Amino acid sequence: MSRIALRMGGIDSSGIRKVFNLAQHIKDPINLSIGQPDFDVPESVKHDMISAIQGGFNKYTLTQGDADLRRGISSLPRYRRSPYCGKYNEDNVMITSGVSGGILLAFAVLLNPGDEVLIPDPYFVMYPHLARFFGAVPKFIDTYPDFRITEEKLTAAYTPKAKLIVVNSPSNPTGAVSTEADAAVIRAFAKKHGLIIISDEIYDAFVYDGAFASIADLHEETIVLNGFSKNLAMTGLRIGYAMGPADIIAEMIKLQQYTFVCAPSIAQKGVLKHLDYDFKPICDTYRRKRDIIYDGLSNKFSLARPMGAFYAFPGLRNGETGSQFVQRAIDKKVLIIPGNVFSARDTNFRLSFAADDAVLKEGVRILTSLV
Repeated sequence: MSRIALRMGGIDSSGIRKVFNLAQHIKDPINLSIGQPDFDVPESVKHDMISAIQGGFNKYTLTQGDADLRRGISSLPRYRRSPYCGKYNEDNVMITSGVSGGILLAFAVLLNPGDEVLIPDPYFVMYPHLARFFGAVPKFIDTYPDFRITEEKLTAAYTPKAKLIVVNSPSNPTGAVSTEADAAVIRAFAKKHGLIIISDEIYDAFVYDGAFASIADLHEETIVLNGFSKNLAMTGLRIGYAMGPADIIAEMIKLQQYTFVCAPSIAQKGVLKHLDYDFKPICDTYRRKRDIIYDGLSNKFSLARPMGAFYAFPGLRNGETGSQFVQRAIDKKVLIIPGNVFSARDTNFRLSFAADDAVLKEGVRILTSLV
């Protein structure tokens, strides 16, 4: 009898973590692999967390999270404008241990063994692994080459066993952003087939061209997952939220009681007064970084212009696999992630432009020299 549960056989160690570990052994790497902001937590957020510690706010919060924070999230202007989210109050919101915690809880309470989950390919690495962990079957929506979800692509992936569609906009790893027209197509398909949508919106502050469009504005059966890891640079402080139909949120809260217990208390206090934080200056900075990458690489690689997040997903034109190219880049001390970590294909690689401009320019110079 195996000591390890059989369900672990469907989970591989993340290729991202493998590159992170490799970075520890390379002197002065050009690190374009890290999926976290290169700016620090705002001083005002730090101040509020320190005040919370000094004020003794170090114990458990309610499992569903601080009531003031949940009320503040449900009252954000973007949710008040939605015909569905606009009906929500703090009972429709829970605070999670990052968006990753929200994904795990949502999958756990919604998926039965044998259910199918429609996942756009390329995808964030967690989605298919967690689906398999709960006995569900990931069904990939092939979004190449422009990384948009269309009705034809949805239809090709759909079977009657499907229960969920996962939408990640802005996208990790491609930087693609769903337009209002894209969202309308996804909503119509979900409505037709009675599907629940999980909308991972953690990068919604990083939109460079046009406005952010949430599928939750159109589809009542949507679980919004969002948080503060990216826009407030709090990746290690694990503070996110889930919002959606009260019956689903109630089940997620029930499970959180027996798993995460609650999100970090001081982080909840830290973000409470920063729900309307002015992110425009940082977004403008990241738009410039995006342009450095796109302008520098688009002539040598197949590259859809990233419209959001802080990733690009260049494709190889020389017949090389993404894995082969990444190894050659690492030999030159440039750390990037092979595309097959995020996709059934091995034709691309992911890089993060959450780095200093000089690092980005040197990375572009080396990557283009390799082709």
